[in-house]
Amino acid sequence: MRKVVIERPGGYQRLRLVEQPDPRPAPGEVLIRVAACGVNYADCITRMGLYSAAYRYGGYPLTPGFEVSGRVAEVGEGVGDLSIGTEVVAITRFGGYTSHLVVPRQHVLQIPAGVPLEQAAGFPTVFLTAWFALFELAHPRPGARLLVHSAAGGVGSALVQLGRLAGARVIGVVGAEHKIVPVLGLGAEAVIDKSRQELWREAERLSPEGYDVVLDANGVSTLMQSYRHLAPAGKLVVYGFASMLPHNGRRPSRLRLLWDYWRTPRFDPLRMSNRNRSVLAFNLSFLFDRSGLLEDAMGELLGWLAEGRIRLPQVTVYPLEEAAVAQRALESGQTVGKLILSVRE
Repeated sequence: MRKVVIERPGGYQRLRLVEQPDPRPAPGEVLIRVAACGVNYADCITRMGLYSAAYRYGGYPLTPGFEVSGRVAEVGEGVGDLSIGTEVVAITRFGGYTSHLVVPRQHVLQIPAGVPLEQAAGFPTVFLTAWFALFELAHPRPGARLLVHSAAGGVGSALVQLGRLAGARVIGVVGAEHKIVPVLGLGAEAVIDKSRQELWREAERLSPEGYDVVLDANGVSTLMQSYRHLAPAGKLVVYGFASMLPHNGRRPSRLRLLWDYWRTPRFDPLRMSNRNRSVLAFNLSFLFDRSGLLEDAMGELLGWLAEGRIRLPQVTVYPLEEAAVAQRALESGQTVGKLILSVRE
């Protein structure tokens, strides 16, 4: 088997492709011959050494990657409902940048007929994140006003689709003009291009009474204004801190991190209750033990996909050997949709 290994945190050069013996599934596990794996910003943070889950679940060396698609190659004892060769997607707590992956049976789902494997690999993490943010935490009512930051990215594009599925009015925020049309095509009512428009002035114009839900993975650069633009009983859902991290492949400055940490808003529960506003936050990596919840969510999402109610993300494909190139592209902020690593024999 081939896989990408990070021996210790650092720049893009830390992503090394190595060969190791093929793994074997234990009872209750499935061995997948991987066709493709998704690239997420959490992978970049893992490479930098800033992702706490990496230390909690084994530390370095490690293989990044949270989602794969492929075909069942072998099943462990007790797994009788998956045939060899079945096309599947799977979620994993690290390990996805590989040609062969062993995962628990409950983290594997069959792909609907006609879904390309490369596109399927970009589906689980972003749609699970969006599903949890909206349907487990925010619970938007029909007609609710949603503001989605980074709406052209993987999670953002999933949030736009699921927000529309929930009957909400979705306003997307993007950072470049070429991202506007794709977000409108996903069902956004309007798109704010913050490279040409003043973000919060335009947000106020589009929804003067505020937003029922704001979904923010930027961190310190937008958190306070996101909170201030909530309507009464509004909810700010936080699932990342991208603006606090470098985008040039280097390890971040400790001084810069401390400065941004100091500037990060501390929300006062007393003031929040007086203003009827809520702040919610989560990290999908720490939810893997709730396998029943994730299994139910993936089942619902794949059902919507099969029915044509949601669309697979737009993907850009790189070979596994170019994991560093893919991460550099993702950190540039210029990509649309999902980046995928294709695993070819």
